[in-house]
Amino acid sequence: MSTQVEGQRKPVRIWVDGCFDMMHYGHANALRQAKQFGDYLVVGVHSDAEIEKNKGPTVMKEKERYAAVAACKWVDEVVEDAPYLTQVELLDQYDCDFCVHGDDITTLADGTDCYQKVKDAGRYKECKRTQGVSTTELVGRMLLMSTEHLRRRPSGPSTSHPTTNVSHFLPTSKRITQFANQREPKPSDKVVYVDGGFDLFHVGHIEFLKKAKEQGDYLLVGVHEDQAVHAVKGSNYPIMNLHERVLSVLSCRYVDEVIIGAPYSVSKDVLEKVYNVSIVVHGSTSIDKDIDGSDPYRLPKDLKIYKQIESPLGSLTTDTIVSRILAHRRLYEERNRRKAEKALIEAAMEEEEKRKAAQK
Repeated sequence: MSTQVEGQRKPVRIWVDGCFDMMHYGHANALRQAKQFGDYLVVGVHSDAEIEKNKGPTVMKEKERYAAVAACKWVDEVVEDAPYLTQVELLDQYDCDFCVHGDDITTLADGTDCYQKVKDAGRYKECKRTQGVSTTELVGRMLLMSTEHLRRRPSGPSTSHPTTNVSHFLPTSKRITQFANQREPKPSDKVVYVDGGFDLFHVGHIEFLKKAKEQGDYLLVGVHEDQAVHAVKGSNYPIMNLHERVLSVLSCRYVDEVIIGAPYSVSKDVLEKVYNVSIVVHGSTSIDKDIDGSDPYRLPKDLKIYKQIESPLGSLTTDTIVSRILAHRRLYEERNRRKAEKALIEAAMEEEEKRKAAQK
């Protein structure tokens, strides 16, 4: 544990662990809040085998999940293959003062609290869970392949499957500010611009953004509005709405600033009215034409500031993730059903704890 050393305070080290399957802004917000408790954030990520045993099958493979957590800007260290049960000995092994978790109960396969041992040792703190998003809920959207989450009128639970409720994320200026960086580019900085839908933000996006950042000093990311993504991609895309996608991009350590609702075709305003863009970068994946059939990168190409770079994980796309879900629909429907049942049990346990506390 952290102690006073020669008159100087030793940095407070925090432990957080989890599955981080389909790393989303809810995960990132939990890590942001956890980091505020101290100075150095160590994040343990469970293996596929551990999650399968206690929770069910994962969507993202363990190496993909390890990389996604490592790219979150509030994370200082990642511990791979962390045990599902959090014990005091684990905190001591990584010199962590305490563990932080959301205000929801997480249980092992047998229903026992994963954090009871560190709670009993007085080395447990809670942060507020981000409402309106979860891996289960995102899987539910893909099982429905519905864009109800983009509509104005709430529609309630799905009639086709009771565990695929549609969430309606309510963005606030405070949340955007919490995720945003404060750094402005210096006059000498080379500003790099990339754009995209960044739907179901994943390690393929992350590795591309990392490579793009290497092309300059300051990375500006344009996130397309829902209507633009839907017009170009068709089907039921985007899975996540604009503000959900913006928060996911902002949580990435390689991103300096985001244009919210950037035009699909790179315009003169994009190149000049936010910052003076030096280079526009696109990956090696195919370019979808704008709805009028034009090349969205025609202007930067004419200005000779367009550059295509290799997408390190070009085979991993939003379509790939959706395909993983739909190819194993029954498996994930059963996973969501079990998760819903487990949530009811955990809610009952939480109410019982509150009742007991009120009686003391």
